[in-house]
Amino acid sequence: MPLTEQDFAALRLTLELASLTTVLLLLIGTPIAWWLARTRSRLKGPVGAVVALPLVLPPTVLGFYLLVLMGPHGPVGQLTQALGLGTLPFTFAGLVVGSVFYSLPFVVQPLQNAFEAIGERPLEVAATLRAGPWDTFFSVVLPLARPGFVTAAILGFAHTVGEFGVVLMIGGNIPERTRTVSVQIFDHVEAMEYAAAHWLAGGMVVFSFLVLLALYTSRRARPALG
Repeated sequence: MPLTEQDFAALRLTLELASLTTVLLLLIGTPIAWWLARTRSRLKGPVGAVVALPLVLPPTVLGFYLLVLMGPHGPVGQLTQALGLGTLPFTFAGLVVGSVFYSLPFVVQPLQNAFEAIGERPLEVAATLRAGPWDTFFSVVLPLARPGFVTAAILGFAHTVGEFGVVLMIGGNIPERTRTVSVQIFDHVEAMEYAAAHWLAGGMVVFSFLVLLALYTSRRARPALG
């Protein structure tokens, strides 16, 4: 059974969501990971625990509280309404917000590990050459942490593609607006359209395998890059 127009629409939406979410996660996750890798503050533990919460929370729990916060009576929802933006639930923007929260640890933790692996020596050498903090970060830290950024981008993108509970709670099931591949597969199964579900589910299996293959290949190549 070939893919339908709704299947392709779900695929396009999922790729758009995963791409935008990955970019935002790298922008948001980089300073958080850098702070966690460098700080000696007592807040490091609590902040790290908050970032890692999506690893242990059921997606529906996270989705529920985000729905409450962003709903018309929640603080975020009241703020967005006051700004004339309406409410975020059941919109693509709401899916992006939920995806960023849900996939945050999959980006922050690889980046934090990469920053910690750099050590103090390269930073001390840059300081002796009178490099400023920004120059040191972009000229020294980012190149040395490149494998961590590759891993973070791959995991963030793949994890967003595979979301179900969070996107269903926040986005519902609106065709071409919030219906992702995982929700489309669920719809096919509910309608007992198993052939269509096989096409999409099989594609997800292949995609997941290729993601893991790329991840492990990049890890094996790291010594050669050094």
